[in-house]
Amino acid sequence: MNPRFIGLLSGTSMDAVDAALVSFEDAGPQCLATHSHAIPEDLRRELRALAAPGARSDPDTWGRLDARTGDLMAAAVQGLLETHGIDPATVRAVGSHGQTLRHRPQEQPPFTLQIGCPHRIAQATGLTVVADFRRRDVAAGGQGAPLVPAFHRYALGAEEEPRVILNLGGIANVTLLPARQDEAQHGTPVRGFDTGPANTLCDAWIRACREDAFDAGGAWAAQGRVDEALLAAMLADPYFRQPFPKSTGTEHFHLEWVRGHLGGRSVAPVDVQRTLVELTARSVAMAVLETAPRGRRLLVCGGGVHNRCLMESLEANLPGWDVASTAVLGMPPDWVEAMAFAWLARETLAGRPGNLPAVTGAREAVVLGAIHPGRDGRI
Repeated sequence: MNPRFIGLLSGTSMDAVDAALVSFEDAGPQCLATHSHAIPEDLRRELRALAAPGARSDPDTWGRLDARTGDLMAAAVQGLLETHGIDPATVRAVGSHGQTLRHRPQEQPPFTLQIGCPHRIAQATGLTVVADFRRRDVAAGGQGAPLVPAFHRYALGAEEEPRVILNLGGIANVTLLPARQDEAQHGTPVRGFDTGPANTLCDAWIRACREDAFDAGGAWAAQGRVDEALLAAMLADPYFRQPFPKSTGTEHFHLEWVRGHLGGRSVAPVDVQRTLVELTARSVAMAVLETAPRGRRLLVCGGGVHNRCLMESLEANLPGWDVASTAVLGMPPDWVEAMAFAWLARETLAGRPGNLPAVTGAREAVVLGAIHPGRDGRI
């Protein structure tokens, strides 16, 4: 039996920890089992408060939340194992992304910070844990993000067809995959970067206006209309014109960013929601058309794939493109990122680099993460 790995991911929505059990066969990765472990409301409130721009806290708070988040991620692993009757002895290791609270690639010195104590995950589950993937890339001069393009190349690349992979999480990021034959014969690099906001602004706005966690299916946004003046003001943000490598997060795109662009203008809340959907679709399309002018296939993963309003807006902004879920290739769109961190753990244990310098801007390819032995001491 090929070794199996568990990938853990908690994104900017902070609604749940996703856990995926993955095997790596000759034909590619296979997602064998999944589990979504809810984040308790009190912990979610504290994490969001700490992640908010300008938030200040003391070391005791950071330490306590690091421990609680580690326990939560251990519970997600145990929930996956117990729900599906998985023998822990068949799992080689866990790859834990952690919960991002700060991402500052433009600071001097640049840094990124994820919490979720991996020692507690290893101690509670008995499994080897690989974690803290992003900081080694930053130390090598990179952005520390996005890291999933290397997995996209491995799992979703095609021999003769160039593809663009779009992840619609809290932040949208694209991976530009050349045909494998072009990469091999001509050295055409894989490229990727964060295009801007995806679900994070829509989620924040609907929470503020309606106290809903998210806009299910984009149903509320679909009732509104695009406010072109507001959209133009938002698209004037310098991030959208910044050359890649680049990455961003909720420290840049957040609720107060939206309110700042609204100013004192009166725009119906539902029209703001629709405009935020269009902001994502327009900024993605601008980036794709500029960087992949000869591409014609966009494969979408992440929670935004279920937002019908957003998917329709993407199609409208990319005429002539085939826009579809990664499910058409047998890759479950909700679990691609969790699967990616299972793969990154595999690469780390094999001593192979997990970053792509052409994507992150790092000076060299490096082995990512830190290894925390399981209870039996095995690495």
